[in-house]
Amino acid sequence: MKIIRCNKKQDKFILVLFMLCAACISLLSGCGEENKTVQSWPTDDTVIRLYQHETDNVAEMTLEEYLCGVVAGEMDNTWPQEALKAQAILARTFTLEKMEQGALAERNVDASTDIHEFQAYDAAKINDAIRDAVDDTENEVVVYKDKLIKAWFFADGGGVTAATAEEGLAYDKEETPYIQSVEDPGTNHLENPNTNWEAEFAMTEVTKAIAAVTGISREHYNSVKITEQGPTGRAETLQFDNVAVGAQAIRLALGGEKMKSNLIEEIAVRGDILYVKGKGYGHGVGMSQWGARVLAEQGKSAEEIIQYFFRDIKIIETE
Repeated sequence: MKIIRCNKKQDKFILVLFMLCAACISLLSGCGEENKTVQSWPTDDTVIRLYQHETDNVAEMTLEEYLCGVVAGEMDNTWPQEALKAQAILARTFTLEKMEQGALAERNVDASTDIHEFQAYDAAKINDAIRDAVDDTENEVVVYKDKLIKAWFFADGGGVTAATAEEGLAYDKEETPYIQSVEDPGTNHLENPNTNWEAEFAMTEVTKAIAAVTGISREHYNSVKITEQGPTGRAETLQFDNVAVGAQAIRLALGGEKMKSNLIEEIAVRGDILYVKGKGYGHGVGMSQWGARVLAEQGKSAEEIIQYFFRDIKIIETE
């Protein structure tokens, strides 16, 4: 057998050529992986543990079944299908992100029906439209740079969504660059009851709420004013006499169902009453549910609805 030997220059040329080919193959392979997002989050057929705060029991069910109850609890089951589908995608993302963070590990559960720690849940309102919305979006989640987003949603933004998580939720634990301020098209829907609202609170109730939030106990406060506002005009800090209180914290302490938002137009102490007038319902961060309804009625898809409210995100399927 004849052995062909290369000289040193040929050896060097072949080695360089081989290394260039290997680099090209590596780059091409890398490009392919960059376009393919592979994740290992739980899928809709995963069995989860749900804490039912109404009965203090724990139930086991599939993630799919749980999401049906969430969508039914969070959105009217007669609303357009694309709005229900957008809600299903965000509810799934919200749940999996919470599970990933171990939010309810102390209870040894994955989710909860208590709206103060998770999402609304109402199995009694599940219908075919709800099941179809969850089924049609099976395993779909929202990511930003291949990480599950904080999939916040709320009822009505009062005309505009919050510019940052800090403005609406006083959340500053991590950056959420996918949150943006956009016009909320749902605010002026003829059936929307949250466009404008007024509320009154007994000052005895207010002093208890302030004490719970700040640890400062007083018998009465004579004045209140907004001292800090976010980019969209949402109150971030309120001052009762000389006591500063986080607006979101006092809102929740007084009851978010009554003090519907921090988009406050007027606030005053009137004798033994705190009077508040505002717009919208909820923290204002992320997707407006009434806005989703209007966009769906305009022919937008679930994906387009989500992309309207969140910036630079992708919708992918879990694996």
